[in-house]
Order: sequence, then structure tokens, then C-alpha cells
Amino acid sequence: MKISILKNELNEAIQHVSKAISSRTTIPILTGIKLEVTHQGVTLTASDTDISIQSFIPAENDSEVVVHIDQPGSVVLPAKFFVEIIKKLPSKEIMMEVKDGFQTFISSGSAEIQMVGLDPEEFPVLPDIEGNETITIQGDLLKNMIRQTAFSISTQETTPILTGILWHLENGEFKFTATDRHRLATRAANLDGTEEIRFSNIVIAGKTLNELSKIIPDQNMLVDIVVADNQVLFKLDRVLFYTRILDGIYPDTSRIIPSTYKTELIVDTKKLSEAIDRAYLLSREEKTNIVRLQTLEQGGIEISSSSTELGKVREELEVIDFKGEPLRISFNSKYMLDVLKVIDSEQLLIAFTGMMSPIILQPQDDSRSKYVILPYRTTN
Repeated sequence: MKISILKNELNEAIQHVSKAISSRTTIPILTGIKLEVTHQGVTLTASDTDISIQSFIPAENDSEVVVHIDQPGSVVLPAKFFVEIIKKLPSKEIMMEVKDGFQTFISSGSAEIQMVGLDPEEFPVLPDIEGNETITIQGDLLKNMIRQTAFSISTQETTPILTGILWHLENGEFKFTATDRHRLATRAANLDGTEEIRFSNIVIAGKTLNELSKIIPDQNMLVDIVVADNQVLFKLDRVLFYTRILDGIYPDTSRIIPSTYKTELIVDTKKLSEAIDRAYLLSREEKTNIVRLQTLEQGGIEISSSSTELGKVREELEVIDFKGEPLRISFNSKYMLDVLKVIDSEQLLIAFTGMMSPIILQPQDDSRSKYVILPYRTTN
């Protein structure tokens, strides 16, 4: 294998695939990035068995020569060193040559590097899941759906299924659900052309989807999603992102969300967030994060928290609308702030069915998002 390649193109591809490298793997070949050179271009692949990412660099891009290919071939290079050294090379062009025993020589400007490569034949073959049904979604919509649900996944490996986000597609409605048993987030969107496609109990690790979100560019690119028996493939321009579907059955969360409420408040999202943030500072010192919300006789609500050592915080807020019964409720302010951070709507509906019933939060201009936080029982 012998090539010269533009540094910026190689570095971008390396940054994409390196997200699949795990420091915890005990399989030596998976600590590396596989480079495969054909006359069409260079393909980089990395995998940790749960996710695999492949990025293709074409020999030419918009009539610009990106890769000069003198000799096709392949090699696996140690990712940790390869990722760092390519970023730091001095010239905009990089020469690479693989010789006997997979010894790899890299030169750029005045820098010369020799790396010990590994046999690419030992690298795992990516799953073949082409031919399954494909759905297409706008990249910025997919990023938003991940952002507005992933914070609610469980971090406890004792219940692996809850570390993922549940996908459900039926009648053209694509829905994400995440819960850690103390809170729940749902986000749905209508996808054109998917009315005949249906799947349920597809659960993908939240941290995997967060890594995918970093790869999706900010400009509005279409992402193709191929769902197979135990794998999902995301196609983004020149990047293929494979991930394993988590094993197990996701719990039925539909009964958690009530359909009628005894108390409903519409509040300014920003003002509520700032008030709870101030109360959180005190509740954090108690290591409980407990903040209280109660409706006031003269209208409005009161946000409060206390610390045995530091004192109390109390703040009154006006509400845009209020109907139903008076209420006093305690909740985890950290959970509430996590929700408020991902709500883009200026106004927010907060609904309750009672003191110890779930707190429902829904953006006023987005009926496709809904959040649930379980309240705390307090002595006072």
C-alpha cells in the first residue's frame, strides 16, 4: 500500500471513526483503525463490537485530487497514536507506505514516522444489513430527538435495557422514549414515506446515539436508517455508522402518563428555569436536590428550597395561565433542569394529578414532546 493524501480529509475521517474505539477492549485488533486503499479511494473502519464506524475518502472530490494511489492495500494502525499524530503533522499532504510485516511509514513535511501495523485480515467484517427497509430523516431532526431524550436514560448497568432509547415507528410516527424509572422523556416526529413500515422494541444505547449526534453535520443532511434483526445502520454521506440493538424488552411506559390533570400551569420557560436554578444551588448543598413548588392563593407559584446549614431560598413567579386545584409538590431540581435545558419553547405546560402523581411537562408549541418527573415525598 502506498498513497499520498490530503491531511484535512484524512484527519476528518479519523475523527469520525475514532468514536468507535474503546479503551476497554481486550481484543488487540480493535484498538486500531483499519485503512483499506482501492483505486476508488481510502476506507477507514473502527469498531468496539457494539458500534462500528466506516468513513470513505474518495480519490477525487469536486475535481480536486484528494488521494494519489500508487499501490492499493490495507493495514490496521494503532488508533491512539494514529489519531494524535495525524493532527500534528506539519504539511497539508501526507505520504503513507506499508512494507513487509505491516511496517508503516508516514511522512509529512520534515516529519517521518514509523508505525507497527497489524494484519487487516484479523479485523472483524462489518455486518451485511443491506436490503432491509430504510427510513430517511433530516439530520437536524434526528439530532434534536436524541438531545431531547438521551438525558433521561439510566446510567445503571444493572438494567442495561434502560441505558438505551426505545424506538417505535407506526403509521408514519417515529417516536423516541427514554426513562431511568425516576423520569421519562418522549419525542415524536412524522416521517413521510414510512406509513407502511413498522417496528417496535428497537432499543439503542443512549451513549451510542450521542456519539452519532456528534458526527451528523449541522447543515441539513438527510440520514438513511436501515433497521435489521440485531443491528441498525446509519448512512450519512460518506460515513456508515453501525450499532447493535440492545437485548431485552423495554418496559411499557404508556401507563405512566395520565390523560387528564387536576392542576395545569402555563409558565415562562426561561423564568422558571432561572428560578429553579437558584433554588438548586441550595438544595445541592443538602445533597438531595429537593426543590418545592406550590401554587399561591393570589395566583402565581412559589419556588423554594432550604439547607439546614445555609438557609432558605424562596421566589414567587407569575404564571401565564392556571386552572384546577391548588398544589404543593417536591421534586428533584436536577431532573427538572435537565428537561428545561432541552425545551426550545418559550412557554411550558406543567400538569399534575395530585401531590404524589407524576409531574408532566410539555412545551406549549410542541405537542410531540413530553416529559415526566416523579415527585418526592417529604416530611413537611
